[in-house]
Amino acid sequence: MIKAASIQLEVIEGRSKEETINYALSMMDRCKGSDLVILPELWNIGFMDYDSYHSDSEPIDGPTATAIGAKAKELGAYVFSGSFVEKRDDKHFNTSIMFDRNGRKIGQYSKIHLFTYQCREAELLSRGTEISVVETEYGKMGLSTCYDLRFPELYRKMCEMGAEYFLVTSAWLYPRQEAWDTFNRARAAENVCYLISCDSVGVQQGNRFLGHSYVVDPWGTVIAASDFREGILRAEIDPGMVKRVRDSFRVLNDRVFIR
Repeated sequence: MIKAASIQLEVIEGRSKEETINYALSMMDRCKGSDLVILPELWNIGFMDYDSYHSDSEPIDGPTATAIGAKAKELGAYVFSGSFVEKRDDKHFNTSIMFDRNGRKIGQYSKIHLFTYQCREAELLSRGTEISVVETEYGKMGLSTCYDLRFPELYRKMCEMGAEYFLVTSAWLYPRQEAWDTFNRARAAENVCYLISCDSVGVQQGNRFLGHSYVVDPWGTVIAASDFREGILRAEIDPGMVKRVRDSFRVLNDRVFIR
């Protein structure tokens, strides 16, 4: 079994980036014994702090990634870092990193679908162009971020690349809970994959993050869910279940391509 932990971190206005990183590391310490740990989107500054996007950006091997990679090694766990604003040449990206049990980077993903609804993300950041599916001892894991959930073709492509698990780092906002609930379950069910999401909580600049992180099985059944409060969502995942379901319920083989 895979012991998964989704750290639903609260965004605290006025807390410095350094303090937030240290606090996140302390939350990760509570995940000792887990095989897989996930953090939220732009958790080190908070998604709504647009003024900090460029000033607090980092290279791919900057302080946030360095700290999370070291903690992954300490815990002996795979860690999907959650995202931070990456500075790459003269551009900025919403980037996450996947670390293995030894704290080595085995994959990274820059958010492809940037949010445009009452939001400055697409104005301030450049969109990624590469789909990321990483190999682990448990099978292949597809990496994604928040708004990506509204675009099923990304998840189908990751499935075609061999993904058996979708990892979703997020800063989804209230009140769009019905959409969040639906997409978490649908992306898992339609691709016969596990889906593990991690959303922020708290209030930033008058905007409330939804929380309600999920672990969904390949049937689309919720096996663990959180609420709107900070905490760690834990679940045990059977790594053989995806193959068993795909072998018996052959929905992926029954697709008809309509032009």
